[in-house]
Amino acid sequence: MEAEAYRAYCLQSVAAAYDVVLITSEEPTWEVPYLRDCFVVSDPADQAALSAAGRMLAERHDLAGVFTWTEWYLVPVARLARQLGLPTTAPEAMQACRNKATSRALFARHGVPSAASVSVRTLAEAETAAQRIGYPLVLKPAAHAASIGVIRADTPEQLTAAFAFADQAAGLGRESTSVLVEEYLDGPEVSVECVSYRGETTVVAVTRKTVSAPPFFEELAHCVDAADPLIDVVTPVARAAIRALGITDGVSHVEMRLVDGRPRLVEVNGRIGGDMIGHLVSLATGIDLPRAAADIACDRAPDLTPTRSSAAAIRLLYPDTSGTLDRLAYEGDRAPWLERIHFQHHVGDDLLLPADGGDMFTARIGYLITTGPAADVTQARAEQALGSLGIHIAPRTADGSTRDRAA
Repeated sequence: MEAEAYRAYCLQSVAAAYDVVLITSEEPTWEVPYLRDCFVVSDPADQAALSAAGRMLAERHDLAGVFTWTEWYLVPVARLARQLGLPTTAPEAMQACRNKATSRALFARHGVPSAASVSVRTLAEAETAAQRIGYPLVLKPAAHAASIGVIRADTPEQLTAAFAFADQAAGLGRESTSVLVEEYLDGPEVSVECVSYRGETTVVAVTRKTVSAPPFFEELAHCVDAADPLIDVVTPVARAAIRALGITDGVSHVEMRLVDGRPRLVEVNGRIGGDMIGHLVSLATGIDLPRAAADIACDRAPDLTPTRSSAAAIRLLYPDTSGTLDRLAYEGDRAPWLERIHFQHHVGDDLLLPADGGDMFTARIGYLITTGPAADVTQARAEQALGSLGIHIAPRTADGSTRDRAA
């Protein structure tokens, strides 16, 4: 189960300090050892259903707090906390995080460096926005995550297909079904991992990212170094973005690009970063972000004292072509610095890249995590581990057949 592969560390951390009861969309499996023998199966994205489940749990237990690390549930969970009289950032702030058009407007109002952005619903509106902003452009759903539906267009000729790609994903949005046409921020991408408590925000780490070649923005790697000097550069802008949105409490994952060395906001996610970033922060600094989120949800000051200074990196494994996975193995030594390796696809599975209509769920093979005393050592070890992977793809051809290809 991919939820286990990417979020079990969160639940394990919280359960070590608190009795946990769960509202979940399906009957728990791997979560069971971490629960206090209580869960409710309900749709967390359905406000009425979530509220009913929350009231049921509140009748059985003395609830101290409620929170989520799932992007799609941020607004309903904030509303549930307010209904139950529990600590929370205002639901309106979570709504502003979820709707990127609202975020851009608030950044502009509060002077937070961001990107020129126009919300559109039709190709004609996108063409007008493109003329105003200029190429290259980024098109993205106003309310999505994980780079789904995000695409770059460098010319008017590319805009039609790019709009169709973004619009299809936008149609699945809950908070908005609009598409944003935005200025392309040309520079390296980072995320800033932040913790806010009673309106005060602490930046605990910077994550340096590697993304795929245009026109897509699939995230391929992340690296956290406790001694990264970039933290001083990005901290003021990250704090300003969080203030602009009205986030007072919780863990935030603030994405930005460095344009000519200066931070420009991409978006703020009002939860722990995905792709095991919270785990990388723990490996590099000793700071436990899931525990911090749980403490804040219960109105307790989180312990953000670093207990180590090292580095950790994750490589997200993708094929170089769509096709059938016909060989997958790790053939090297399991050195102590190879913290973990996980395969989420198996031999016989079909892999579909974004260029062929897929996304991270249909294309990603898995991940590996390495550690080291500093970022350069950690990255070198990741390259070494990648060299020990045996991956073989039978690519798709125009007639639907496959032919062998090694990756």
